[in-house]
Amino acid sequence: MSLVAKSPCRIFRHSFAVLGLCGSLSFLGNLPGSAPALAGDEPPAAAAAPDSAAPAAEAPASDNKPGGFTVELPQSPTPKNPVPIGYIRQMTDHPRPASRVDVEPSDAGIAGAKLANDENNAGGQFTGEFYSLDVSTVASPEQAVVEAQKLLDSGHHFMIVDASADTLLKLSDWAKGKDVLFFNIRATDVSLRQENCRANIMHVVPDRFMLADALAQYLVIKKWTNWLLVHGSTPGDLAYADAVKRAATRFGATIVDTREYKDVSGGRRDDVGTIPPGKQASADAAFAASPDYQIIVVADEGQIFGPYMPYRGGADARPMAGTTGLTATTWSPGHEKWGATQMNNHFQKDYKRLILPIDYQAYVAARTIGEAVTRNDGENFATIAAFIHGPELQLAPFKGIKQQYRPWDGQFRQPILIATDKVPVSISPQSGFPHASHPDIEVDTLGIDEPESLCKM
Repeated sequence: MSLVAKSPCRIFRHSFAVLGLCGSLSFLGNLPGSAPALAGDEPPAAAAAPDSAAPAAEAPASDNKPGGFTVELPQSPTPKNPVPIGYIRQMTDHPRPASRVDVEPSDAGIAGAKLANDENNAGGQFTGEFYSLDVSTVASPEQAVVEAQKLLDSGHHFMIVDASADTLLKLSDWAKGKDVLFFNIRATDVSLRQENCRANIMHVVPDRFMLADALAQYLVIKKWTNWLLVHGSTPGDLAYADAVKRAATRFGATIVDTREYKDVSGGRRDDVGTIPPGKQASADAAFAASPDYQIIVVADEGQIFGPYMPYRGGADARPMAGTTGLTATTWSPGHEKWGATQMNNHFQKDYKRLILPIDYQAYVAARTIGEAVTRNDGENFATIAAFIHGPELQLAPFKGIKQQYRPWDGQFRQPILIATDKVPVSISPQSGFPHASHPDIEVDTLGIDEPESLCKM
């Protein structure tokens, strides 16, 4: 289906790039919301010349006063460069999370891309580009390839992908040698940025290493350096637990004990969320019986047991972090700095819900496309794709700094919010964690830095 902006006024309301223009028009004629009578509108027709036979009438006194001015607005150019954006969404079965609050709405991600396209089309009113969003829903990697071919055949060279790592790799292999660039907004697998990295995939979503590093930096800054790690048994939970272990070693924390919660399928249990007893530790047996930890770090990406853990006992009462409690995330509905309040308000007004991280990630992907096309007006696919990979691309999606993609693995450089379910409490990278490769780019302390990278594009 095609999802496009409906009206210029609606576009102006979403476009932070043209707020100044809207403000000026509002002053003159109460924009946005109605079509005002501007000073530059067509004046009333002049009176006909009097009949020579009729007596001359005295001209009425003019009401015009000196000192006025005329505003002439340029005509919007005819769209000359249609830019259709593809959106491939993979729907798979997942275990139901502990709370229905964590079930994603049906337009998760899509709504964020639509919001970005409103802004893209706001700029397109002046540059002649017109952006559309076409969504394909798939159930398997093979079906994703079929839909991608259909999108390419209809002129879609940029495709946002909300899918698993396996699906992304299938799409990448199919697109080899084709004018297609994918934007990963879901898969956090580190391997996609390492041994399985591809030049035709840009990663908007942070990988697990970035998320764990962002959280670890904050915990270390707060001097919470002794951690109890509790993880689930799914591949995602184990991968995030490994990321937490790496981050602890990297930034100077100690995991004093590691415990595994083994999910028992077949229905709800009253003991869901209790912390398993200790089985191992980093010190002697006496310490293992009662390890001294300051915080519990949870690895439960599916939100199956983690939300219960702070309240169902099994360990000393401590703060929770990781996938429960204090989390590292790309977006929080409580984020209010750097224009985020307007972003949250616009989204909630249009889509009647709060913005989710997946919406923000789709928003960044679609805005990347819009920015690159605008900066390379009339250029071919290869030029635009090279621009996205390069240092000239600069985005500012509500986190206080200009952001771009890392040239060595295609990962989007971005600050990470450290937040509860209601409010952000900090933003990483934290100061005091220097690195050698790009010392002027602090966000490169999150995740895999260039000297560590195994990526060979």
